[in-house]
Amino acid sequence: MPQTREITYTDELLADGTVHRRYADGRQEWRTRGAGGLVSWRDDRGGSGTDELLGRRIVKRAYADGRVLYGREGGFGRTLWNDGVLTVNQTSSGHGVSRILTSMAAGGVVAGVVGGWAAPPESLTPEEEAELRREAEAQAAASSGGGGDDDGGDDTGYGDWGGVSGDDGGDFG
Repeated sequence: MPQTREITYTDELLADGTVHRRYADGRQEWRTRGAGGLVSWRDDRGGSGTDELLGRRIVKRAYADGRVLYGREGGFGRTLWNDGVLTVNQTSSGHGVSRILTSMAAGGVVAGVVGGWAAPPESLTPEEEAELRREAEAQAAASSGGGGDDDGGDDTGYGDWGGVSGDDGGDFG
């Protein structure tokens, strides 16, 4: 895994239900949550794609041009991506904990571990992705009392668009 580089961001919930994400490096994204928790995004540089929480806190970022990145949610609005970028949500003052944890981890990039969580996978096979999705669905069903209907509105415990409480990370890094 490359040397870790931190990029902070803030989210703003817009009136139409989309999120405007502003990164500290100047990039901007507009994000829309779809059915099954899939998040579609487009950015100010012509990029677009989807973010999907696969399970075991692994996020798949699929670009429209076919590239794929994997990330691992670390809680408190932090996601470590397999390209070495650590994104940190700075949207609310509640994420001050995120800043402290990230600072504590800054020197701790050893053997693929940042701040106590394992690095994301470099790649996954379609079968491995499918297994992670099944695990996530089973976990969501167990935590919601077993109801099998998915209206696309649940967030499987990873926070809502606001991402202002506890360890929710908003909508995937």
